[in-house]
Amino acid sequence: MIIIDGTGTVRFANHQVSLIFGYSREEIVGRPVGLLLPVVPEELLRDTPSAQARGCGIELSGRRKEGTEFPVEISLSPIGHEHGTLTVVAVRDVSRRKQVERELIGAREAADRARAVATEAREAADRANQGKSRFLSTASHDLRQPLQSLELLNASLRRMPASSSIADAVAQQGEAIATMARLLNALLDIGRLEAGAIRPEPAQFAVAEMFEELRRTFAASAVAKGLRLEVEAADECAYSDPSLVAQVLRNLVSNAVKYTQRGRVSLRCVASGDARLRLEVADTGIGIPAAQIQHIYDEFYQIDVPTSRSREGYGLGLSIVQRIVRLLDLSLEVRSELGQGSVFALWVPTGNGRAAPPHPQTGELRAAQPAAPARVLLVEDDKSVRDATRLLLSVEGYSVTAVATVDEAKRHVAEHGVDLLVTDYHLAGGETGTTVISSLRQSLGAGLKAILITGDTSKAVRELPCDRGMRIASKPVRADELLTLMRALLAQ
Repeated sequence: MIIIDGTGTVRFANHQVSLIFGYSREEIVGRPVGLLLPVVPEELLRDTPSAQARGCGIELSGRRKEGTEFPVEISLSPIGHEHGTLTVVAVRDVSRRKQVERELIGAREAADRARAVATEAREAADRANQGKSRFLSTASHDLRQPLQSLELLNASLRRMPASSSIADAVAQQGEAIATMARLLNALLDIGRLEAGAIRPEPAQFAVAEMFEELRRTFAASAVAKGLRLEVEAADECAYSDPSLVAQVLRNLVSNAVKYTQRGRVSLRCVASGDARLRLEVADTGIGIPAAQIQHIYDEFYQIDVPTSRSREGYGLGLSIVQRIVRLLDLSLEVRSELGQGSVFALWVPTGNGRAAPPHPQTGELRAAQPAAPARVLLVEDDKSVRDATRLLLSVEGYSVTAVATVDEAKRHVAEHGVDLLVTDYHLAGGETGTTVISSLRQSLGAGLKAILITGDTSKAVRELPCDRGMRIASKPVRADELLTLMRALLAQ
């Protein structure tokens, strides 16, 4: 504390002033207050008490004897005196407080910078994921289109008379196309899983219906290898994402058929006592060596496939399986014995109640073609796919009209009618195959039979409502699969 007069001269300084500023009291008293305060507030030099600040904190800089400056805060209290007005000045060293304030400001600024960096990183990640999603969406459609054309053109060539050498070349071409399709589908599936483009949509589903679909899918390939495909009856319900669970089981059954040379592949459902179902895929195949089990989920890893031998796949199926199992928060177990076979068990939550038996798909196994050529309307905006599909269907004996838009389809059916509609899902100008189907059914009735072909694997497509007269096929759809669907619908 110091006391100064109206001229700014120090009249008193206590001991603490000496400790703070480094001067002795004798060096301070009688000297101008500017010795201690380089910048003197105007109110300290006024001789009128009412003009002086009373008890308020004023932030200034103090100067020590050695010349260094430091932050201080002063409070003024004027007092009357016989020789004029004196002012009591309380001086506080606020160096530590200012340091803490700077540290807090620095910490706050650092936190703000960290938040800004995190926000920028999050926005960059969002942009990257959106870019991945756009790429995968484009790739899912645009990369499948040329494969679809190749598959259909190859199928048309297989159905045309040719010499044995040409037939062999066409057969090898077909195998190459099938390999490309499998690899593309697997890579796109992995890409969508890694990009977070797949969101689980859990629902209750009948295990029996899923098993029946798997039986229909793999029966032909199992018979071709001389294997028994055994599917046990199941009346349980499960609760998870049915399309993703089906994809896991498809990959497991596909592997079982691929790695089994003789014997059987079986599919069964076992209820446990902990509200879970055990969906088992078992085979009598080559088995997995114990040392290799930990590697079977690695990308491009295959058991006992030397580089000199032709591949049936690229070792991506189980990698996809593992990603889906993690996404659905399920568990997958594997037991295997070399030379004896393997058992993969997927544990899924039990649904509520029991499911009804699967509804038979009327006419699905009938292959008889109508006596008169069926009138088929093909709606496809991609010219190469449209021409390839038209060629295949013409070779098969159908009466085919191919158009590119909804309006063209409407004009055709108004003049000629149609027995079966085959349409792509994504069409030019934002039109969709579902729009084609609904528009033509308004004209021809709800009984119009239709096949919707799509390379889109999004939730919107998975949730498309299907009825007895409609089927959905995923690109690149195999020619035999497309023709089988057409015959089944026309036979209803």
